[in-house]
Amino acid sequence: MTVSEIELTFLGTGTSSGVPVIGCHCDTCTSEDPRDRRLRCGACLRFTDPAGQLRVILIDIPPDHREQSLREGIERCDAILVTHAHVDHVFGLDEVRRYNSLMKSSISVHAEPEVRQELHRIFKHIYARHENINDSYVADLRDVPLVPGGAFTMHGLRIEPLRLLHGRLPILGFRIEAVDDDGVVLADQPGPFPLAWCSDVSGIPPETWPGLRGLRTLALDMLRDRAHPTHFTVEEAVEAAERIGAESTWFIHMTHDLRHAELLERLPAGMAPAWDGLKL
Repeated sequence: MTVSEIELTFLGTGTSSGVPVIGCHCDTCTSEDPRDRRLRCGACLRFTDPAGQLRVILIDIPPDHREQSLREGIERCDAILVTHAHVDHVFGLDEVRRYNSLMKSSISVHAEPEVRQELHRIFKHIYARHENINDSYVADLRDVPLVPGGAFTMHGLRIEPLRLLHGRLPILGFRIEAVDDDGVVLADQPGPFPLAWCSDVSGIPPETWPGLRGLRTLALDMLRDRAHPTHFTVEEAVEAAERIGAESTWFIHMTHDLRHAELLERLPAGMAPAWDGLKL
């Protein structure tokens, strides 16, 4: 038995300020194209595991997660994969307490040790609940440490953390694919697998490129046309995507500098800007 009924949903495709940007009246922020409305970046992977159980894995947990969850009807969360601890990627963590209540179980949070320390600092009311003045309704979380290249299996999936560079900050991306009952990667992958989620990227280290080979689906950072110290430009993202050679590439983490329809017209075949609510 293998995983089935796989669906990847792009919960948010915007950069840290989101789109529309507060107080901005540019063409993108005032656009009537719903694809130009971008909440903060994150994804939801829903699938049925080999035992027939519905599973949900979240990639990052942005400040907009409550709105994203209500929009997509998410009612459980089995695990959260964290790329890094910046505000726009983790400040929705408090919202997952509702999933705990619905599932009557804890949620595993997979992150590097440094990121885990940041989460414990930011969300002290969750991780040091015993110190709260009043006993509070907080999330029930389990820490699971990650190491770049240290692949692990979970619910019929193989997940490999990939080292990426966000300026000078080392962060993680993830390669996800299905395995058989013995944990061996399937030769014939179902749904969007193998897929890689690579947000907030300004550089890909040499040791990471092999983990990006043979992809069916790639979600890749693309901030804007102008240079930025911690994100790929349009040109840089296209160049990286061409080198990776996934069957389909979807760009994420975009600013209001980029209008969906205009960007789509100038991208190569097999590449497109993602939008909030896109399902693969």
